[in-house]
Amino acid sequence: MSPLHTLDALRARLQSLNAKPAHVHRVLRLWSQALPQDSGPRALDDFMPRALRDALPGVEAELDGLARVVSQHPGEDGSVRLLVALADGQTCESVLLPRGGLCVSSQIGCAVGCRFCMTGREGLVRQIGSAEMVAQVVLGRRLRPVRKVVFMGMGEPAHNLEQVMQAIELLGTAGNIGHKSLVFSTVGDERVFARLPRGPVKPALALSLHTTRADLRAELLPRAPRFAPADLVEAGDAYARSTGYPLQIQWTLLDGVNDTEEELAGLERLLRGRYAVLNMIPYNTVPDLPYRRPAWDKAAAIARRLHRAGVLTKLRHSAGQDVDGGCGQLRARGKTVPIVAV
Repeated sequence: MSPLHTLDALRARLQSLNAKPAHVHRVLRLWSQALPQDSGPRALDDFMPRALRDALPGVEAELDGLARVVSQHPGEDGSVRLLVALADGQTCESVLLPRGGLCVSSQIGCAVGCRFCMTGREGLVRQIGSAEMVAQVVLGRRLRPVRKVVFMGMGEPAHNLEQVMQAIELLGTAGNIGHKSLVFSTVGDERVFARLPRGPVKPALALSLHTTRADLRAELLPRAPRFAPADLVEAGDAYARSTGYPLQIQWTLLDGVNDTEEELAGLERLLRGRYAVLNMIPYNTVPDLPYRRPAWDKAAAIARRLHRAGVLTKLRHSAGQDVDGGCGQLRARGKTVPIVAV
């Protein structure tokens, strides 16, 4: 792992080179926006202390070494799955999305173990540092404009909460990404609802719900916190109203599992009148798993019914699914080490 894999370590390194807050901000602003360090109207000689100026090429090289694109896999919809190598040889995946979005990873692997997801099949390998998350954004921006960043890639952001929030706060300030265009996705964890309102950047919140039944949720998301679906929606709704950004409810539609009459009635009961949008995503195929993708006509009929019942529902084609870049399809396609605890 690089010694600069966290933003705290990067700031400390810059301060050791006599950088003042304005110098640190400039370095982080230009880096996070994928701009050269000599960009802008002010000459480095007039602005930066000599120690920092002399060390800057080496610092830039270390930042470039945080993450590099190993391979690109373009999808028919304009998305691109990026296989990214980190400094220690571990790999993660990011996905450039249509219309200026980027999906980044916060962990290598995942400890939640959702039954329908590829990422968690081998458990958690290691946490990804805040600087490594920003480095994924830098890689994306070097390929095309990025105006939205969603923390929906590999990993459960709540299990790496402080590092994710540090990355979000940099991207929402120096990184020039709108706060509502930074999306924190979680299966639900009480720590999230305490932490997200405290920072200078309050991201939009996405809750991976997938079922309204506590027993089925425990089966589908075996190591998620035992947060009752109704309580989870209530907490998410309160946060959404405090920020002014609608709560995003993520629902992987599994044929014959969570598309039943009981589930649809439960969704109507839980979401009617909420400041929320239901993102319904038909299941993306994962080899060797028993789940099936429902017919599109069936999924569309479900969305229409929920709309009529007062639940704002968006039926989505998951971006990049033809190149294994869709929801639940990302994984570390490279070096692995023994699993560690959360």
